[in-house]
Amino acid sequence: MTATAFDRIAPSYSDLWSTTPAGEMQREAVWRLIVPLFPAGSRALDIGCGIGDDALALQARGVHVTAIDASSEMVRNARARGVEAVVQAAENPGGLDGPYDAILSNFGTLNCVENLAALRPFLAHLTRAGGWLAICLMSRLCAWETIWYLLRGDLTRATRRWSGEASSSLAPRVFYPTITNMRHAFEPDFTLCSWHGIGLAVPPSYVTGLSASRIRRLAELDGHIASLPLLRVLSDHRLLLFRKVMPC
Repeated sequence: MTATAFDRIAPSYSDLWSTTPAGEMQREAVWRLIVPLFPAGSRALDIGCGIGDDALALQARGVHVTAIDASSEMVRNARARGVEAVVQAAENPGGLDGPYDAILSNFGTLNCVENLAALRPFLAHLTRAGGWLAICLMSRLCAWETIWYLLRGDLTRATRRWSGEASSSLAPRVFYPTITNMRHAFEPDFTLCSWHGIGLAVPPSYVTGLSASRIRRLAELDGHIASLPLLRVLSDHRLLLFRKVMPC
């Protein structure tokens, strides 16, 4: 059902997210933080590649990228843009030609996976010792979302993430793990080195009425505050940077 839903929006995904001012600014924030993990000549796996935005950016830096997505239409669009993409669900990334120097899963792909701990053995097998795992998830608390919908009298949407599980038009079940949940899911193979807020001042893409220049100014503010410990929990997304444990 989730793959079918993303098949439907694949032709308009760029307009819905990638090329929106909020989408561009949030993606740029992720790229600034992950660029050092993906040096030229390295091998990377992009889980939930969508139409290939991240894979193309990495390829432009000289990274060799393999990309997977559960949506055949997303993969078709990514391949048309020059990405080495295949149809494969995030829950079962077996059969891939690892090891990879780094693995990226951006903007909520793993929010659709209930049992992240079951994914750990696959990711550990695919990541070289000392390699990186960069995961960007939708947060359980999003200040923009809560305020936006409360001002419109929609308490259900304002609080939909708080319980840790909700439904959406794209997926019947969406999960919002805490940082502790994520750390426990990937230990002992991976160590959480840092995590950062993505989209604290920059709003979600559905927020209307803000000009592109205003959102860019908010993105500049995010550069100063989105990773602060007391504020990052309120961001639209969270970027977690794990490192594969080195053998003794």
